[in-house]
Amino acid sequence: MTKQLLFSALIVAPLLFFLSINRAGAAEPQKPAASMPKICATCHKAEPSVIYGYFDNVAFKANTIQLKLDETVELLKFDPDDVKVLNSEGKTGDGEFLRKIDKNREIKIAYTEEKGVKTAVRVEVKPPVKISDSMLISTGEVEKLVAMGPVKGKYHLYDSRPLPRFQEGAIPAAVNLPFPSFDKQIDKLPQDKNAKLIFYCAGPTCSMSPGSAAKAQKLGYLDVKVYKGGLPAWRTRNYAVLSPQSLKEAWLDKGIPHVLLDARKAAAAEKEHIPGAVAFPADKVAKLLKSLGDIKKNAPFIIYDAKDGKQAEKVAKALIKAKFENVNILTGGMDAWKLASYETAKGKLAAKAVYVPKPRQGEIPVAEFRKILAAIPDDVMIIDARNLGETKEGMLKGAKNISAEDINEHLAEIPKEKTIITYCSTGVRAEMAYHALKAAGYRNVKFLNATVEFDKKGGYSITME
Repeated sequence: MTKQLLFSALIVAPLLFFLSINRAGAAEPQKPAASMPKICATCHKAEPSVIYGYFDNVAFKANTIQLKLDETVELLKFDPDDVKVLNSEGKTGDGEFLRKIDKNREIKIAYTEEKGVKTAVRVEVKPPVKISDSMLISTGEVEKLVAMGPVKGKYHLYDSRPLPRFQEGAIPAAVNLPFPSFDKQIDKLPQDKNAKLIFYCAGPTCSMSPGSAAKAQKLGYLDVKVYKGGLPAWRTRNYAVLSPQSLKEAWLDKGIPHVLLDARKAAAAEKEHIPGAVAFPADKVAKLLKSLGDIKKNAPFIIYDAKDGKQAEKVAKALIKAKFENVNILTGGMDAWKLASYETAKGKLAAKAVYVPKPRQGEIPVAEFRKILAAIPDDVMIIDARNLGETKEGMLKGAKNISAEDINEHLAEIPKEKTIITYCSTGVRAEMAYHALKAAGYRNVKFLNATVEFDKKGGYSITME
């Protein structure tokens, strides 16, 4: 069997599982859940009593799995002893295996349904894509090529992810050639069939880059490689890049939280800068790093300077060394931003970087919840979504106990004309109760995404992670 045929054969099975994309928040009002994310339909057909999605949470006290699709959330019950779980290594176990599934991991669930309640009977975690060793290229090899550039390195690097993901950050010099529209964009490929082509996507379980490589081979390209680790592996020790258009469309226009740093000296930055930027001169990076102590390591950073990127690169490398995981440089810097005629600002920039993650759909701010709790209005109902036994530890005054797993059996006790707020001990079951109520037609629902603890004297504390 030729390498091309062997590689294509190895790709078929993973592609039939489904394609990987990043999570998206649930929409309001909630729509009936689909059977799979939209992009999966590219090569996968819907099956009866089977649903595909991204693992979000599991609550053993409520025996519930929360699964995310594109714009919907699906809740499925499970019996810890009866459900069969196939992990990414091909090992089968019972419900305990659910504890070890990473958040946002792609999973496939076969279920039974009775009286509108879906119960998972088999959960399969998407395994790493199988690719011939001869087709793989390492992070080190990609780094060397990127350092040389496409011309000197004699390579063509392609990002197989959909455009929205590419706009959030990509490997330097990469061209976006989304697998779902590969056949319509083959003009992006070189005419020379001997040229080195490298494809990457969202990591070891993502089928898009292997799928693109297989298509390239069928077109006659002889030197095709797959960077299996993809962007996640690249980001562990390198920065990604994005264009001014991507910064505007994928981040600013959508209001996606991020940290924007201006690496130029104060005089140049104050003369003209990108709105929302924080002063972070490259020559003071060692000192300024200390001011980022409150920012989570996975927060997205976007850095720019004037044009050549040297100052931005110095800041980016310092952030990566400090273990920040999502570091990006704006290609062309301020000069490119102005050339695109995008909005600019003048005057002093913010002196301290702040990152506030976007709240989950339906999440109520802790401060707002505390205010309501102090004097619960007549048009508000607070539900304690914990099990009855847990309420013996304590319970918020004025709340009604309806466990998340029993919400649907107690809808008659929950007035639709009121605003319903759910809470639990960690926020997980509170969110599950929220989605169950939304699916049942409740419009004014919120949940507390925080840890609630009670002491022996009847007091309580509410804290965020």
